Amino acid sequence: MSKIKLAFIGVGDVAQRDYLPEFHRLGDRAEIVSVCGRTESRVRSVADQYGIAEWYTDYQTMLTRTEAEAVVNLTPIQLHFETTVAALQSGKHVYSEKPLASSVSDAKRIRDEATRRGLKLVCAPCVMLFPQVKYAQNLLESGEIGEVYSARGIGHYGVPPWFGYSSDPSPFFAAGGGPAMDMGVYPLHILTGLLGPVKHVTAMTAQVLSSFIVADGSFQGKEIPIEVKDNWHMVLDFGKSRLASVAAQGCIRDTRAPQVELHGLQGTIALDAIDVSAPVEVFRVGSKWERVAPPQTGRPSGPDHHLGVEHLVDCIQNNIEPILSAQHALHVVEIIEKAAQAAQEGKTLKLESSF
Repeated sequence: MSKIKLAFIGVGDVAQRDYLPEFHRLGDRAEIVSVCGRTESRVRSVADQYGIAEWYTDYQTMLTRTEAEAVVNLTPIQLHFETTVAALQSGKHVYSEKPLASSVSDAKRIRDEATRRGLKLVCAPCVMLFPQVKYAQNLLESGEIGEVYSARGIGHYGVPPWFGYSSDPSPFFAAGGGPAMDMGVYPLHILTGLLGPVKHVTAMTAQVLSSFIVADGSFQGKEIPIEVKDNWHMVLDFGKSRLASVAAQGCIRDTRAPQVELHGLQGTIALDAIDVSAPVEVFRVGSKWERVAPPQTGRPSGPDHHLGVEHLVDCIQNNIEPILSAQHALHVVEIIEKAAQAAQEGKTLKLESSF
């Protein structure tokens, strides 16, 4: 079987920290033939470091010239729609970083474009492939903690300024971004992946910070305006008496609470939404809390986003439908969109999408 040829759009912090260093794990099944980034010096450096033959500073040019069959889209949130649609229109399969788009209407257009062209569209976050989430899924399916009627999720990135982030952090705090779109998608994908689609949502949101100063790196000293609400509290109704709360915040330092917790009538499961090395904690009626180490992936700790790229290659080579589907990603975008509307109007709103 020939190797799948991939092109990367976006070679910033996330690409260099999470994706490119892990790509060797796919070396026998795929190869990167092109990369594109906005800054010439950075994209040339990445191409040299990883032995990639072609580099570009304009993604449209790359899409017309590259031999790649598929695109890994690692651009900022606000660019996901235009870059993913362009890649699909050029006839290429796509793996898109999260969220799929900043609005439900744009997410639908992306989904429909992929469907119309018969292309594979794999959507981050790839949490449903993480070993700790798969372990929790097995526990639920086997009835280990009984029926689940309550759950909680937390998605936060601390309080700015960030340390150790090498790219411009502005998009995370601009319109279309924010903690719900950036971090809230992790618990939202897990809870919906485990419990099913949300039926209704309500929320309260607030803005705590107006700006911050970048503390280190290439953008040290730059003032970043915060244009979106940074304190989200959502309540999700899954139907059949099942409720969950999800907080997404850029105004808290840390928490001792598990990022995802599922409460069953016979026990509780607590897990980390991001770190693939973190143990799953399980409580069962009549027993004490148990800590279970999940099976190891190729990455020793942290988020193993590379699993999503592996899944794209699997879907192309074996002609299978993605587990990380566009419809699931669209549903999560609608939860966030409807939560924002519910907070503004003081209502509980019905979700139109499912998966």
